Amino acid sequence: MSSHADDLNCNTSNNEHFNEVLERSLKQPTRRGFLRGTVGLSAAAALPALSACGGSDDAAPSPSLSFNAVEKSVDDIVKVPAGYVVQVVHATGDPLDPGLAAYSNLGSEADDWSLRIGDHHDGMDLFYIDANLKYTETDTGRALLAVNHESSADAHFFHPRGQTSGGVDGKKFSQFGGSDGWDLKNRPADGLEVRKEMNHHGVSIVELSKTGTTWSYKKDSAYNRRVTAQTEVSIAGPAAHLNDIKALMVTVFDTTGAKARGTLNNCGHGKTPWGTYLACEENWAVYFGMPAGSVAPDAKTVAARDRYGVVRAEQLGAAGTALAKTNTNNSQGWHTVGSESQYARWNVAASGVSAANDYRNEPNTFGYNVEIDPLTPASTPAKRVAMGRFAHEAAVYGLPVSGKPLAFYMGCDSRNEYIYKFVSTSNWSASDVGGGMTAGNKYLNEGKLYAAKFNADGTGQWLLLDISVDAIKNFSKDGFTFANQAEVLVFARFAADAVGATKMDRPEWGAVNPTNGEIYFALTNNNSTNRKPNTTDAANPRSYNDPDGNKGSGNPNGHIIRFRETNSESTALGFRWDIFLFGAEEDSAASVNLSGLTAANSFSSPDGLWFSKSTGICWIQTDDGAFTDETNCMLLAAIPGSVGDGKEITVSNSLTSGGSTTTGSQKTFLGAALGETRLRRFLVAPKGAEVTGITETPDGKTIFVNIQHPGENTKAIGTGSGFVFESSWPGSASGTQKYGPNTGRPRSATLAISRTDGGKIGL
Repeated sequence: MSSHADDLNCNTSNNEHFNEVLERSLKQPTRRGFLRGTVGLSAAAALPALSACGGSDDAAPSPSLSFNAVEKSVDDIVKVPAGYVVQVVHATGDPLDPGLAAYSNLGSEADDWSLRIGDHHDGMDLFYIDANLKYTETDTGRALLAVNHESSADAHFFHPRGQTSGGVDGKKFSQFGGSDGWDLKNRPADGLEVRKEMNHHGVSIVELSKTGTTWSYKKDSAYNRRVTAQTEVSIAGPAAHLNDIKALMVTVFDTTGAKARGTLNNCGHGKTPWGTYLACEENWAVYFGMPAGSVAPDAKTVAARDRYGVVRAEQLGAAGTALAKTNTNNSQGWHTVGSESQYARWNVAASGVSAANDYRNEPNTFGYNVEIDPLTPASTPAKRVAMGRFAHEAAVYGLPVSGKPLAFYMGCDSRNEYIYKFVSTSNWSASDVGGGMTAGNKYLNEGKLYAAKFNADGTGQWLLLDISVDAIKNFSKDGFTFANQAEVLVFARFAADAVGATKMDRPEWGAVNPTNGEIYFALTNNNSTNRKPNTTDAANPRSYNDPDGNKGSGNPNGHIIRFRETNSESTALGFRWDIFLFGAEEDSAASVNLSGLTAANSFSSPDGLWFSKSTGICWIQTDDGAFTDETNCMLLAAIPGSVGDGKEITVSNSLTSGGSTTTGSQKTFLGAALGETRLRRFLVAPKGAEVTGITETPDGKTIFVNIQHPGENTKAIGTGSGFVFESSWPGSASGTQKYGPNTGRPRSATLAISRTDGGKIGL
């Protein structure tokens, strides 16, 4: 999204960028020859054809994509190739109970949204139900769909006139999708607006229905469920450290710290091999505030908040018992409604005698992978603290091997943050499939957490985040030191700083290639503050101006990095990496368009990544601002290769800023060129929308895709005068895309896409 806290840089550590280690590697042998002698898998040529090294001199034939590329589009409609059909399964505000009125799309609902589909559809997955009502990976004809709702700083469309004190009736409303000048100090006293906003966050779970070729959802299913910002959740973590973890979660709501409330801003997701859902909490840090004149917590808490962007230190007086300088409402002003706990919990001042008397620890209860069992509606979600606390953007597991630990890979979606890995203590057993939250306790509560260090010679290391590590034990920053392992997990960003993990450019979704187990991460984009010709590095080698001037300068188009664990082991402490693809406009200079993109496959700002187990296609979803003068955001299909299938290249950089131009060159490693037969644009979204969230039926004949925040750039036209809508999709659409009342207000939605001939998607 265009106005997110992920644009903040909260990492002030001195950890190396790649440029600081690059010099040490330039005298190494060329990486291509180096890799050939040391790959963890036997050889690229020994892999199945789907992962062959197309474009290299020893490549085997690769399958081709069967559809014609969709042209770029700025129309307010979802566009897919000829021979494909798009259906809307559900959209923002749809009821989950047959007794609830259909959504008006006017913001006039008097209910609190706890039984309606949430907003800003994002990560999602399917869960099939067998005859014994247990999870199965086999298509039984009965399935649940779990969908994340990332909604953050915009809630204008669910209220008649936008957000009070921030919408059309607000004092300084500038533009939907941004928080410039918002004044959210005085929300309506009845709390309905705020309750709606809290409840459109979280996760929606519905039972799907298919009649012929038409997909819908069952409004009367006993499985239909909402997990919102107010749902009770349990705090779960390593047994040896659980008491210390709970001590960090103590609030007046639960003075034992054993439970908390809700989940927020769920972006990318995860699905466990035993059949539960991971709702990853991304931009959770921006929902808390402190009234002017309230007491700040102790210096250690202030330092930790600053590292996570929670009521940041510059907004406060001196650390310790100083007062907040201003009314620091980072987000929606939810805490201004009143003293009732559902509102007061967002006020994180140290107003009581201890943490048991206020909500100063409330931010500590967010920032986790939240495990949910879709097949057990009465089950309590669990925050899996052992997997670390940060801005989680998806949690994907490596290929499970019986008798060996599981590995989960996670990105922290902010500039200059890290890529993490969690390795379970327990060895995988397929007998745990369908084991629900009990299996989650087994695999996700006990394990080791690591942060990635990328070296410029194409190797990397996993650095253990544990209190026994001297760098963590001796760490000190602005009054913060680690007291125990619980703090290492809850303040994982500091721990990664301490061990010297590599700062990355907004690591978003990760994905695992089911053919060879290699791990991919989207690095969405960067600006010239962080990326100039003299600060480029092997993994972030470009510094340039957006040719259209739409997004500024730096690396506005982003790229995708990938790596392979040593010997393909989940417990490996080393890996090898290269860059899979660079985003670019096709008419950019060769030094920018390094992947040789054409009008059929040019893209910018990769965000979502997902692999089909049926076809092996790597699906790439974009959340962009740099290319949107030519095309809306998109979904592309790629036939992947493997790490090391390309070559070493040198990038020539030129950046003009403030009237002066700087230049420089940078070496990096680029995977084999894919070409239009292996990389094509499959879908273009409506205006203002991000394409995000994707899953499929096991036969690969239907994919589900989410369209998030169409009309993101809608503007108010003056107090009391309404909106000028950028998009009216899907209410204004026609055919199978037509959905809901055509009132002009856009809605996020989940799509089902299939082929008219009934074949597999893409191939």
